[in-house]
Amino acid sequence: MNALLMIAFTTGILSGVWGWLAITFGLIGWAGFLGYAICFSSPINGLRGLLITAITCCTGVFWAEVILLGSTLTPGWSFMGYLLTGVVAFLMCMQSLYRWLAFIPGTFIGAGATFAAQGNWQLVLISLLLGLLFGYAMKISGLWLLQKHQLRKLQREQDIALDIAQITHSRSEGS
Repeated sequence: MNALLMIAFTTGILSGVWGWLAITFGLIGWAGFLGYAICFSSPINGLRGLLITAITCCTGVFWAEVILLGSTLTPGWSFMGYLLTGVVAFLMCMQSLYRWLAFIPGTFIGAGATFAAQGNWQLVLISLLLGLLFGYAMKISGLWLLQKHQLRKLQREQDIALDIAQITHSRSEGS
């Protein structure tokens, strides 16, 4: 068994759980899936990676709100909304100069989800962050399952080797 198979297995199970939670608690199901995407695409593993992706996701939601609110200030001048979008997109990239804000895809996914949910940032934020936690759990549990499988396989191989050694030893004593 390999890591991909184990992660796929735990992802399948936890995706079903997420679907149920999203419906039960009125969360945005697709935003949770975007949270998975943020987690799976992060180049940094572990808790540090989880924190960086969560922070950048949150900043993306913030930047989307800046664009949405800023665009309403000059409703007759649509070009101002476009200009604001360009400036904010520039800032979304520039924030990556800071180590804890360096995951640009997380920022854009957070912003895109906020636009898709028509500015319902509170529900987007909860759904994205829970999806991110689910994605992290999918990865970690899949790798844990792989490790358990490999340890059991190693233990079986050691048991077989011990059995062979005992048989060989008992035959050599009986000669």
